[in-house]
Amino acid sequence: MLSEENTRKAADILWELWRKGERTNELPPMYRPVTRAEGYAIQGLLEERSASALFGWKIAATSSAGQSHIGVGGPLAGRLLREQVYDDGSNVSLGNTAMRVVEPEFAFRMDCNLLPREHLYTVKEVIESVHSVHPALEIPDSRYENFATVGEAQLIADNACAHEFILGAPAPTLWRDIALELQPVEVSVGTRSVTSGVGSNVLSDPRVALTWLVNELSLMGISLKKDQIVTTGTAAIPSPINPGDTVSANFGSLGSVTVSFAL
Repeated sequence: MLSEENTRKAADILWELWRKGERTNELPPMYRPVTRAEGYAIQGLLEERSASALFGWKIAATSSAGQSHIGVGGPLAGRLLREQVYDDGSNVSLGNTAMRVVEPEFAFRMDCNLLPREHLYTVKEVIESVHSVHPALEIPDSRYENFATVGEAQLIADNACAHEFILGAPAPTLWRDIALELQPVEVSVGTRSVTSGVGSNVLSDPRVALTWLVNELSLMGISLKKDQIVTTGTAAIPSPINPGDTVSANFGSLGSVTVSFAL
């Protein structure tokens, strides 16, 4: 088990890599997490380094294809830091981003706190605690040279590949009457449609994914707080991006979200 000192050292290493735009093969053995709990302990220390209150949470690997791609057996939770969140229509620099893909995601803003408890939250309970649904885009990245081989504990420590996030406007209130698992999503680069997906790609239903996140936090003694955003994982195959591209994701009646990438 990692000591408190080595847990903090691991967080220091990852934060400096993020800050400098550098990568490593993996964490040194003495600082390397081997369990999900150790990974989350390191991740939690990254939050301390943010200048703002936690913006929300993300979920990685919410499809079997995504889990296979990064070599994990289930979803991973990560933190959305305020410094990495952009408004719809923003112009974002890819900088040293290595993955260079964009993912269309269903995001939820919470209407109340959901506190840790002994028994699991139900989907109905969680959805009744949602204020709004938003179309969103995530630009993931990792501090590992080969993120697909380092294992889930190290990926969790590296904030579950959280990087930059674009939040669209809230969908009309009719979203509660929509079967989100059947909601199509189309991603375009410029005038070209490059990929499409559907809500069922996200743990069978974005609402199920949100409930998973609530229960994952509850098991760790963490509250999901009022006004925090949860983005639930990609609804389509990630789309390659390059500087100069403008990417839009159309969620039908739920709205759309756009980001441009600086040359």
